[in-house]
Amino acid sequence: MWIYEKKLEYPVKVDSCNPTLAAMILEQFGGPDGELSAGIRYLTQRWTMPTNQAKAILTDIGTEELVP
Repeated sequence: MWIYEKKLEYPVKVDSCNPTLAAMILEQFGGPDGELSAGIRYLTQRWTMPTNQAKAILTDIGTEELVP
């Protein structure tokens, strides 16, 4: 079983807006052509691969897509 605790890992204090960071986040979550979508597609496709080498390649590509 697991316990859900709605709390942050570390305190966050937002003092001002950051348009550059906002643009980067929007780029990462950029719809069907965004890096997040591509990474999730690679990571879900790995489960249907017949060989461990193919699974490893898709895992590497998928995790690389998720890293900014």
